[in-house]
Amino acid sequence: MAGGEVFFRLHIPAEEYLRYYQGTAAFVQVRSEDGRRIRLPAANLRTFVTREGITGRFRLRFDDRQKILSLEKVSS
Repeated sequence: MAGGEVFFRLHIPAEEYLRYYQGTAAFVQVRSEDGRRIRLPAANLRTFVTREGITGRFRLRFDDRQKILSLEKVSS
C-alpha cells in the first residue's frame, strides 16, 4: 500500500468498543471504500468514542511506510 489516503465507514457499539479500550483487542480491521483491508491501532479511535460507541465515515492518511499521519471523522 503506497502513501495516500483511504475512506472507510465504521460502526462499533459502545459495549464492543469496551474490549478495545480495556486492551483485549489492540487493533481494528476495516475494509476501505476502495476495497483495501486496513488494520489500525484501536487507540487511534479513542477520540471518536461517544456514549453510543463509534459510528461514521473516516479518512485515514498515511505515508509511504504506512505510518498514520492523520485520522479524521468526515461524516456521521
